[in-house]
Amino acid sequence: MTRYFIEVAYKGTRYNGFQIQENARTIQSELEGAIALIQRHPVSLTGSSRTDAGVHALQNYFHFDAGELHPQLVYKLNAILPGDIVVRRLLPMPEGAHSRFDAIAREYEYHLYTQKNPFLQETALFYPYRLDHDALAETAAYIKEQTNFWAFSKTNTQVKNFRCQIAVSEWVERGEEFLYHIEGNRFLRGMVRLLTATQLKVGRGKLSLDSFKRLFTEEAKCGHSIAATGLYLIQVKYPENYFPR
Repeated sequence: MTRYFIEVAYKGTRYNGFQIQENARTIQSELEGAIALIQRHPVSLTGSSRTDAGVHALQNYFHFDAGELHPQLVYKLNAILPGDIVVRRLLPMPEGAHSRFDAIAREYEYHLYTQKNPFLQETALFYPYRLDHDALAETAAYIKEQTNFWAFSKTNTQVKNFRCQIAVSEWVERGEEFLYHIEGNRFLRGMVRLLTATQLKVGRGKLSLDSFKRLFTEEAKCGHSIAATGLYLIQVKYPENYFPR
């Protein structure tokens, strides 16, 4: 048996997240079904990063173990997968390589647009409110200095470690879109959406900057989330020279 990594991208609008669920359409179930159809035996995928219902990914990885693969597996997968999922590449890896535990960083973006645009409605959030960009720059810079993100994790989590190292935290204007860009060594469940929503409260003058900062020291959840529509997993990063040439 050989361990393989499979790199995929997808538009998450029609899917109930990444992970297999009973009576629900997910990215994992679509991929596993397509691979089993071609290989004629089931496979079990392990994902590098779980994405919630409606969340998109420009890059995500899964790994699985298998014997000899069909020589045109990537081509055949893309021929039978729905148009909103694409397989980028398939990589044979050393034994023990793990798509989730070996990742050293993940990069996300949350996309907003302020002027009505029907071509963005499934891939960004329409947010027609006046925002204080200077205040948002302050919140983003403050996030980069923090490590305790307990206030920005969902309540129904079994995680006991709420510390994350944030390398990038910034608001960026890109064409018609205004987006929040963040990169860290790890993320808690719902963390990016909770951070985005709470910063937008500050940007709209609904929450003071001091109150925002206190969320990192007080034992209170932020209480603000935002729709999955605009969230993208941009990239999963591994150590240098991790992938075989």
